[in-house]
Amino acid sequence: MAAALALGACDSGSDDGSTSGKKAAPGPSVIAPGKPGETAATMSAEDAAKQRTDDDSPNSADFSYVQMMIPHHAQALKMTELAPKRAESAKVKRLADRITAAQRPEIGAMKGWLKNNGGAKKQHGHDHGTMPGMATETQLKQLRAAKGKAFDELFLKLMITHHNGAITMATDALSEGNNLLVEEMANDVIAQQTAEIGRMQKM
Repeated sequence: MAAALALGACDSGSDDGSTSGKKAAPGPSVIAPGKPGETAATMSAEDAAKQRTDDDSPNSADFSYVQMMIPHHAQALKMTELAPKRAESAKVKRLADRITAAQRPEIGAMKGWLKNNGGAKKQHGHDHGTMPGMATETQLKQLRAAKGKAFDELFLKLMITHHNGAITMATDALSEGNNLLVEEMANDVIAQQTAEIGRMQKM
């Protein structure tokens, strides 16, 4: 009789709410939004944390964007340095000053990013002529030869095209890149140069 009661006690212990012999309940799940056109993914909090840790690693699109944007900005500075002596419009001269003031430090920041991320070891050759918005050597020669209103008109035409090219490159970097700092730089380019295009179109 005592043995039967003991067995009964053991049996009832296996059926109650005790956690002995059972696996721990899984942790809360996290919904991670996908990139444009992709569906959201559901993962554990642990996996999401791992992904956040690894997510900032620069990829080839990040390096390509920075390596191309440096000479792209440099060409804009070549154009703006002509404005003080060749432009007639005070608005064009002020615009050129603003572009110089914004893009010169951006070149420094991008060179610093490349250095900090081993960019010297990841350099790839880029044909500057294939970058969107870049002026040709013939166009730059025409700009250097122009003066007064003719300079103003050509400068604005070339710079609007140049800015649109930079926005295209920055948009591609946002969709294909992986590094947060590059994302911030690309967003700055889009915001700043979109505003400047608006100003130039009104001149």
